[in-house]
Amino acid sequence: MTHDPIIAARGLTRRYGRRIGVDDIDLDVSAGALFGFLGPNGAGKTTFIRLVLGFLRPSEGSVRVLGHDAWGGGARVKRDVGYLPGDLRLYPWMTAAGALAIAGGVRGLDLREAGRELAERFELETTVRVRAMSRGMRQKVGLILALAHRPRLLILDEPTSGLDPIMQDRLAQVLRERAAEGATVFFSSHTLSEVEQLCDSVAIVRRGRIVASESLRDLRRRARRSVTIDFKDAATAAAATPPAFLSVERRHAATWRASLIGETAQLVQWVATQPVVDLILSPPDLESLFRAYYGSGEGVDA
Repeated sequence: MTHDPIIAARGLTRRYGRRIGVDDIDLDVSAGALFGFLGPNGAGKTTFIRLVLGFLRPSEGSVRVLGHDAWGGGARVKRDVGYLPGDLRLYPWMTAAGALAIAGGVRGLDLREAGRELAERFELETTVRVRAMSRGMRQKVGLILALAHRPRLLILDEPTSGLDPIMQDRLAQVLRERAAEGATVFFSSHTLSEVEQLCDSVAIVRRGRIVASESLRDLRRRARRSVTIDFKDAATAAAATPPAFLSVERRHAATWRASLIGETAQLVQWVATQPVVDLILSPPDLESLFRAYYGSGEGVDA
């Protein structure tokens, strides 16, 4: 049995005059995924999100969301989507309770109880007016509005902006719970650590194009890892020949400092055949892998 992806982009392109927002994107996001959309500011992330939401019309190609064309699907798509924009704006006179009442009226739902539960989790007072809120409080209002109607698809553009570390962890917990219940989370960020903490799959975008799309597990397998190897003595260290998957960057007495590209298992197997007294292996360096995808210059939007 096959399941259609929640988001399916094919040849998706959006131009702004002579400039390119996104260029020939093919991307599938599966149901129940915690999917990170990663790239620096200006790489094309927001343009892609606006195309997915039907706010922009593609110059070429198409994108289907929840089985419907994003541009032509209109209300059928938006009914089952929760969206937090990266540039959230709220009326100064509004409260969280009032915003939930308005959103519930538009959707034909009573969101008061769901909103109250989310406000408790995010420690937000629902009667405070926006004009008196901090940036983090306003972000919590946006998150509650995106989550309260329990959408099948959550699209979150830089959702941790303005949140303290405790609330970032709280948000990650809520999103994992929603994904476990079958919802799909599409999480846009320019910060690798956020995506690495939460997501199970990631697409990396550069100058409006997808340069990588795979699971975090596969990315970690390809990432560089720092290795320190202590041999029995300086003589055995000098006599040893490094395997092809190990790049030795420094030799000092009985110690090698090196980089591992490849599987940890093959390094452990090789070390077991050598007169080694200690092995220190760092976590995968995803930051270096991420930076390797980028050159100078980016796209036209966030």
